[in-house]
Amino acid sequence: MNSSNLACMGRRCLLLAALVAGGLAHAQGDKPVRVIVPLTTGSTVDTLARALSPPLARALGQPVVVENIAGAGGVSGTAQLVRAPKDGQTLALVSSNHVINPAIYKSMPFDTLKDITPITVVGTVPLVLVATNALPVKSLKDLVAYAKANPGKVDYGSAGNGSVLHLAAELLKSEGGIFLTHIPYKGTGPLTTDLIGGQIHLAFLSVTAAAPHVKAGRLKALGVSTTQRSQVLPEVPTLAEAGLPGYSFDAWIALIGPAGLPKAQVQKLYQDVKATLAQKEVQDIMAAQGIAPVGSPPESAEPFFKAELAKHADLVRRSGAVKD
Repeated sequence: MNSSNLACMGRRCLLLAALVAGGLAHAQGDKPVRVIVPLTTGSTVDTLARALSPPLARALGQPVVVENIAGAGGVSGTAQLVRAPKDGQTLALVSSNHVINPAIYKSMPFDTLKDITPITVVGTVPLVLVATNALPVKSLKDLVAYAKANPGKVDYGSAGNGSVLHLAAELLKSEGGIFLTHIPYKGTGPLTTDLIGGQIHLAFLSVTAAAPHVKAGRLKALGVSTTQRSQVLPEVPTLAEAGLPGYSFDAWIALIGPAGLPKAQVQKLYQDVKATLAQKEVQDIMAAQGIAPVGSPPESAEPFFKAELAKHADLVRRSGAVKD
């Protein structure tokens, strides 16, 4: 996901403060609350965290430090989280990469499930399959038919091996019974530029990144990856509606802590998230960014992580994407 997809300015700064303020209110003294962003500066989660840290600090009455610990697709930063004291002073915002990494990397310095405390899945971010105007298709059914009639001649770009955009396309290949050639990019910026220019045929993008180009006629939207349509592109059918009934894929953002956080503390955090997601203002903020609120309770967050881990491991195996 590109950092611009979740740019948080002005009133949007209420979101993270409301999500975590109550759950961290137990923190005492002047010790800063660390919000680890296990991604680079300028990434989606980094942009979100830095925009929201001032109101969070005011809500807590103590400093809040957003700390980027980038490397290995989020592994380095999460490794810092799992070693943090179990006092609620250190949390992390993670993305789908958290469950992709174990299948991508040959070794991991922590256990993706056992060494964290899942607090809640804050929301999911639908993707949309878009095509260059040069590709002679108008729908998903057209694409499947064209790809089958022209094996090896249709390609798709992604933000890199093992990225959510890559794995979303791998699922498309599997569900559609088609072959597409993968062209990895270093980020969504050059990917989108080449897609608009016709250098590649297809790609999955976040709905907020794709919407301006779709509405301007620069790209064709063939389907949304989630089981529900996106409020950002309500006229675009889901891929399930468009002809692949078994298709469902989204990116997500979750709030986690180190393993062993007290249950009462975890429940407090969850209740604050749940109450916040019920507020119309927060719902409007998330809808504008194409985020579907979830606010799952801790007892369902853990099974969700397990299911996502298995799902992505299978997709990575099919794709052959492996990193040292």
